[in-house]
Amino acid sequence: MSLILTRPNRELADSIQQICEDKSWEGIIVKLWPKIKYIHCIITGSMSQYVSLLEFYGGGIPLVSPIYNSSESSFGINLKPLSKPFDVSYTFLPNTAYFEFLPVGKDGEGKAQETWTDDEPVDLANVKLGRYYEVVVTTLAGLYRYTVGDVLKVTGFYNKSPQFQFVERRNVVLSIDVDKTTEEDLSKAIMKAKLILEPLGIMLTTYSSYADTSLTPGRYVLFWELKMKCSNDLPKLDAKIMEQCCCIVEESFDFTYKSHRK
Repeated sequence: MSLILTRPNRELADSIQQICEDKSWEGIIVKLWPKIKYIHCIITGSMSQYVSLLEFYGGGIPLVSPIYNSSESSFGINLKPLSKPFDVSYTFLPNTAYFEFLPVGKDGEGKAQETWTDDEPVDLANVKLGRYYEVVVTTLAGLYRYTVGDVLKVTGFYNKSPQFQFVERRNVVLSIDVDKTTEEDLSKAIMKAKLILEPLGIMLTTYSSYADTSLTPGRYVLFWELKMKCSNDLPKLDAKIMEQCCCIVEESFDFTYKSHRK
């Protein structure tokens, strides 16, 4: 680095400071890096909540998710890197692991039901277009028919290798009594609720949650990090508006949760 950073660059430092002092950071990435071509990012699972934030900071720069990876294995690659984040399909790599797929049913609202345990796993060559599956991997590292928890939809084929779109992650993030709310359930509920804040110029930058079982009935507690869209000031929150957000989240959860709450 000493060959590059030979001396202080006061003009560049002043330029960066001026950009960061703007009232709004919308499109700030383009201002800081004018030659930027795309943003390399992960858009599956819990990372999907940051897509809108990246679009805000990126100012129209393409979000590219080139590979579908996990700690268990590399699953597939994105052959159309300029696709919109929620339209991305990954072409599976048949030589990174031995893949099998458990058929998954979908209810009327598109929510994954329990895996059909009566069905035998389907191998990579026999998945059907438009069907939903939970991916199972066997690896050289020692995993044998390990269920990753990801639900995928078959969207097409490249040669004979299937292409999958990530739908949801089946692992449970919240649990109260007999109710279990998945990561996808929570994300969809919050995406609906935050629409109330957008006309007010308020952005949801990130969130966290936990299941509060100290009360009867139990409840889910959400922590939202909010900021103004056109400035870096903290938003002035209206209690009634935030209550509406809570109501929308409550109504978006499943029948089991709502019946226990009532």
